[in-house]
Amino acid sequence: MAPETPDWVRDAVFYLVFPDRFASSARVPKPAGLEPWDAPPTTHGFKGGDLLGVAERLGYLGDLGVNALYLTPVFASAANHRYHTYDYHRVDPILGGDAALRELLDAAHARGMRVVLDGVFNHTGRGFYPFHHLLENGAASPYLDWFHVDRARLARGRPVDAYPVPRPGRRSARPRGSLEALGYEAWWDLPALPKLNTSNPAVREYLLDVAERWIRFGIDGWRLDVPAEIDDDSFWRAFRDRVKGANPDAYLVGEIWHEAGRWLRGDQFDAVMNYLLTKALLGFFAAGTLETDLTRRVFSYRDVRPLDASAFGAEIERVMALYDPAVRDVQLNLLGSHDTPRYLTSAGGDRTALELAFLFLCTVPGAPCVTWGDEVGLTGGCDPDCRKAFPWDEARWDQGLHGAYRRAIALRRAHPALRRGSFEPLLAEGSVYAFARRLGGETVVAAFNAGREPASVTLPDLGPEPWVDALAGGGSEEAARPQLSLPGRSARVVARRSSPV
Repeated sequence: MAPETPDWVRDAVFYLVFPDRFASSARVPKPAGLEPWDAPPTTHGFKGGDLLGVAERLGYLGDLGVNALYLTPVFASAANHRYHTYDYHRVDPILGGDAALRELLDAAHARGMRVVLDGVFNHTGRGFYPFHHLLENGAASPYLDWFHVDRARLARGRPVDAYPVPRPGRRSARPRGSLEALGYEAWWDLPALPKLNTSNPAVREYLLDVAERWIRFGIDGWRLDVPAEIDDDSFWRAFRDRVKGANPDAYLVGEIWHEAGRWLRGDQFDAVMNYLLTKALLGFFAAGTLETDLTRRVFSYRDVRPLDASAFGAEIERVMALYDPAVRDVQLNLLGSHDTPRYLTSAGGDRTALELAFLFLCTVPGAPCVTWGDEVGLTGGCDPDCRKAFPWDEARWDQGLHGAYRRAIALRRAHPALRRGSFEPLLAEGSVYAFARRLGGETVVAAFNAGREPASVTLPDLGPEPWVDALAGGGSEEAARPQLSLPGRSARVVARRSSPV
């Protein structure tokens, strides 16, 4: 039996918003000490973006063609990225609080846009009330079992060390083996991120209640941060039951960078962030300009390498066949995120590589996702450089790139076969890769030439109806079996609709 996945995601074009860096509204009071908006981002600095700023820019996003938002965490936290949650029941006041999220949801839904929030349920911040209670009371705290702690240490009267001082000769206070060094287990041994004990029924119920509460508040799904770190299928099955019980159409997408069949059988997540596809697109479209050393600084990108069409085609077919079509069609397809260098930077500044890769996202199964600012040419290396603020001065935009993004999204939205059709590889030779998408009487063929030299593709004979140039809006017609000429570093997308019998 095929997994049940939210139908609306097949029609979605997502936009990844990092709330502190996308847009700022004058209606949200600002604290002192903010970094200048256009200054290079720092690890700890705040820019002052907020949720009302997002709401006020929905017109821009709608014009781009976006109809779904994925927001990195919005709950109260002492970090600009807000993965250090200290209150899951309150939207961060710097972002405008609960009222700002309410306004954003209402405004987005009025435009037919969905909103998915980031859920960080593996670990918390040090300011999370139960952890603060543990810091204050040690072994006497009733929240002792909410975390993984060294009980023998506490029994000896030695407190947990949540704020370790760097040792002489060390550049960081990050220890190795946090349970022994700190007295509690921290995610990646980072003292600021105490890991929750999700085997504790009280912790499980707390997190499940949070998940359900915000779905009932009106969000349309959860992007789940490092869910594989909660190595407990029963927890995620219960999570799905609670969320889907509140909204059967809610989208559950996990941040898993590797093959994820364990979580995609229909009883846990609907989809994952498709980093396997991202890596293939880096290897093919940026093969000649790939900044290998930079890209491989991302742990899961260490195997990224230049690909010719044959190797690329084999990897695309493998990725497309990993999961049931019901899952494949709702994968979150992206070219990067707040955790990776910008695609444009990884591609050595080659704008054409970015244009071709994004067009590819808009023509294959799965929901394409734009990372804020990619569409206007925002660049950036590894964190924090990849987390720059959106440049709202249009004079700084790459207008040609912005137009290419709009055309690619419009193409996808104009052709149901690109959102819901079959996927059929046609050609993978030299520098050219081509495939077809079919749905009902419609067939769309996309052909990509990643090389510098011109190439050509002959389409199969599928009937007498002419092909039209889909990227050009259907203006020109090709013969029943056209020879597509592809200049170097270019793509063609053609479509035809069979006549009714």
